[in-house]
Amino acid sequence: MPILGSVVKQAIRLRGNMPAFFQPKDPEIKQRRELRKLLAKAANTSFGEHYGFADMLKKNNLVHEFQSKVPLFDYNKLFRDWWFRVLNGETFVCWPGKVNYFALSSGTSEASSKYIPVTNTMLRAIKRTSIRQIFSLARYNFPESFYEKGILMLGGSTHLQFNGTYFEGDLSGITAKNIPFWFEHFYKPGKRISRERNWPTKLDEIVKKAKNWDIGIIVGVPAWWQILIEKIISHYKLNNIHELWPNLRVFVHGGVAFGPYVKGFEKLLGKPLQYIETYLASEGFIAFQSRPNTQSMQLVLNNGLFYEFVPFNSHNFDDEWNLKPSAQTFTIGSVEEGKEYAILLTTCAGAYRYLIGDTIKFTNKELCELVITGRTKHFLSLCGEHLSVENMNMAIKMTEDKMNIEVREFAVAGIKYDSMFAHKWFIGTDSNLDTAKLKLELDESLKVLNDDYRVERIAAIKEVLVEVLPSSVFYDWMRMKGKEGAQNKFPRVIKGALLEDWENYLDDSKSKNP
Repeated sequence: MPILGSVVKQAIRLRGNMPAFFQPKDPEIKQRRELRKLLAKAANTSFGEHYGFADMLKKNNLVHEFQSKVPLFDYNKLFRDWWFRVLNGETFVCWPGKVNYFALSSGTSEASSKYIPVTNTMLRAIKRTSIRQIFSLARYNFPESFYEKGILMLGGSTHLQFNGTYFEGDLSGITAKNIPFWFEHFYKPGKRISRERNWPTKLDEIVKKAKNWDIGIIVGVPAWWQILIEKIISHYKLNNIHELWPNLRVFVHGGVAFGPYVKGFEKLLGKPLQYIETYLASEGFIAFQSRPNTQSMQLVLNNGLFYEFVPFNSHNFDDEWNLKPSAQTFTIGSVEEGKEYAILLTTCAGAYRYLIGDTIKFTNKELCELVITGRTKHFLSLCGEHLSVENMNMAIKMTEDKMNIEVREFAVAGIKYDSMFAHKWFIGTDSNLDTAKLKLELDESLKVLNDDYRVERIAAIKEVLVEVLPSSVFYDWMRMKGKEGAQNKFPRVIKGALLEDWENYLDDSKSKNP
């Protein structure tokens, strides 16, 4: 249907007679309006009545009233106090009406799944932001024919589990089940394959159909896409994926930093792709890369989300990196570039001042652009080294470049070592390498990237331990945990019960394959 592609292109042009970048106007005012709309909508819910939303809305300084009356929540507190009622089918608890969908988060930080409410209002908000992202393609110099090509989305099953009260599944499966009718022409792999719950079977079905599709955009988590493209190349005996899909131009990715995957991913291509990052969490569509020539994403200010930002430091978080009840919060007008923040969300799905667990930095305050730096719980500071996932990703990339290797997955644990501490790295690679050299390069890269780490390596961090594993070991473990595919990803920092489980798995694997 070339005419449909032409219509889409024209619509993008009409909406998108855009400058090279879009400067949000009055972000603070937009956010205050968004909070007012959210509280007005939820005023007659149990949560809204408990915290007096109706009275708050009469006050001049609504943001101050909201922050002084409503406490900070993490998942456990919000679920224990309120969301368990929503899960049991009760209506008008935190948001008007009944919640029909729950997104199961990967739960890699605490080793168990979380049930995140997804309201119909939230689904509409996600669709609106998705359309905004499509309109932003006007800033890229794609030919009109590009807009006729297929969009292959590698996500969770649309065949959601139903228990008589609600549907549950991966957010990507929930959103794919609710795609607008006009998008079905472009959407691949289609309804039948999208319903498949068995991940290896789904990949095999996509491989078989791949030759029939003219794909222009691929969407999903980098690790699973790398595996799928390798399967397609092997099956059709190709040199690269562009021999099958010559019009492939864009990879829309999210969920994990793309940097560590670039080296391996680009080996599979015949020509460069435009990489576009999205920040679509189970709790809402937060930001997306809205222009070329940047790796930052623009915050969505006026679509069902109100943000607060918590400086990520020991004043606001305890020794286990749990949010303190007295944590200091800032709204969008008061943030600073280059400073690391955790995000609190108030949403049209019934989350209020809710810590989603990601850390970010603003790279351009004027454009409200940010990058994700890691997770509040995926952070190592045994003795003051303050090692973030951003540091880890950069160190892996530097080591890959120096040694000309490909690291497909990795994880780090902080452990006791003699009377002091050590960092233990689990490196997933299929490259032949010198482990001693890898350890040295990784350690030296981290010293360059992080002054606190360099200082602590003199005394407190006595050793850096490196265990090199085939990359398949990481994916096999995720399969065993029921977390294969879709939006699931391997945690970068492992600790507690998760670390014990991982090491037991490695020991069992070694005993079976000595």
